[in-house]
Amino acid sequence: MSNVIDQLKKVLPDSLVTAIGESRDWMIRLKDWPAATFHPWRRDSVYRLQALRDIHRGKRCFIIGNGPSLKQTDLSRLHHEFTIGMNRFFLAFPELGFQTTYYLSVNDLVIEQSAAEIQALQMPCFLSWRARKWLKPAENIYFLHTTYTGAKFAEDIAQRVWEGGTVTYVALQLAYHLGFQDVILIGVDHNYVTQGKPNATVVSEGDDPNHFHPAYFGKGFRWQLPDLESWDRSYAMARHAYECAGRHVFDATIGGKLQVFPKVAYDSLFGS
Repeated sequence: MSNVIDQLKKVLPDSLVTAIGESRDWMIRLKDWPAATFHPWRRDSVYRLQALRDIHRGKRCFIIGNGPSLKQTDLSRLHHEFTIGMNRFFLAFPELGFQTTYYLSVNDLVIEQSAAEIQALQMPCFLSWRARKWLKPAENIYFLHTTYTGAKFAEDIAQRVWEGGTVTYVALQLAYHLGFQDVILIGVDHNYVTQGKPNATVVSEGDDPNHFHPAYFGKGFRWQLPDLESWDRSYAMARHAYECAGRHVFDATIGGKLQVFPKVAYDSLFGS
């Protein structure tokens, strides 16, 4: 289908090509819409998600990526902060001595291969609606209707949420929904040692050099290669949404390569 769209771009006005692409994307999402709207598990999640809206209005939170820079970051400073941990960050909990305020994952490969660990978590967990294939509903689990198509920034995550190619983009939408005024990114290195075709699924052959823990995507773990350019476009949408609302996203990742958000020194965020 992408080849067809490319050909149409050569002969049709941009506005018409865009409309055709949006119609195609809507058709792709249509098959998932009934269950994501009317299934009892989703209806329960929608009700509970609405109750969470703006509960942290005016506060700040830290979205914790999983890059190697976390090994140079004093995470003990976050003990009494609001935090969102993502994907396999739970590997850090034993050494950290505390857990994140919230947990988020929308990646099918991560959820499938980490289902037991995720099911055992006690904090509020936000998961893609697709996660129902591997996880049972629980009081602390919120199912999000996330999609691969239909670019948007969802201010209300009880509704459809575009994934933007990266869980961090979903985390930014979650933080917005919860009402946080200032959001600080850490561990979002935006830099991978492993190279290859973006979004291709690969199998790790040994210790993981791309994340804070060697077993993050350790030997035998299936994962998808990053698409950093697409992530940049998603992050730009998030920055625009926050700035329009008078809110802020800062990047305090030590040595991070992401250039979308204003940089801030991590240590400067805390009192002496």
